[in-house]
Amino acid sequence: MTLIHLVRHGHAAAGWDTSMDPPLDELGRDQAAATAARLVVRLQESKWSVGDLDVVTSPLLRCRETAAEFERVSGCTASIEPRIAEIPSPSGVELSQRSEWLRRAMQGTWRELIDRDGTEYATFRAALVAWAGEIRRDTIAFTHFVAINALIGAATSDDRVLVRSVDNASVTTLHVDVSGRLSLFEGGAEANTDIR
Repeated sequence: MTLIHLVRHGHAAAGWDTSMDPPLDELGRDQAAATAARLVVRLQESKWSVGDLDVVTSPLLRCRETAAEFERVSGCTASIEPRIAEIPSPSGVELSQRSEWLRRAMQGTWRELIDRDGTEYATFRAALVAWAGEIRRDTIAFTHFVAINALIGAATSDDRVLVRSVDNASVTTLHVDVSGRLSLFEGGAEANTDIR
């Protein structure tokens, strides 16, 4: 059985409407450290070693900093995986309007988002799902809210952009079968996350 552990990044120091690539704030660093410790315990309980799994991270700073805590306590090194980056906002949407665009996107379905804002969202989702379907070794992936939701949706045949309100630094686990089909193995902790 192949598992993908999707770790949402810790709390960011800035919101969508003020920074394209913010670092973690103090709370986010604490969350990242706590999640890294829990992941190491999970590894020990499952009798895995670091060599038994792959570790990847979105190229964005908040994910790389969250992954860095796991790297520090586990001794592993995460590789960059661009396909698990955050959903892009449409070209022409100003920085100050990005949060409002994201709120609107999360109220609907992928079909509605693609019809309204373009095929790049079909491409984004398809690339993400293809990445997950290619996984053949247990993997820890440090990624983003919408990316995790897209994968949960693919695993549960749910077309909504927002399926679960995954908390910062939570871990959602998917199962990948030999044909690349995804299923939800364990939902991560949820919380009301502000889109700012």
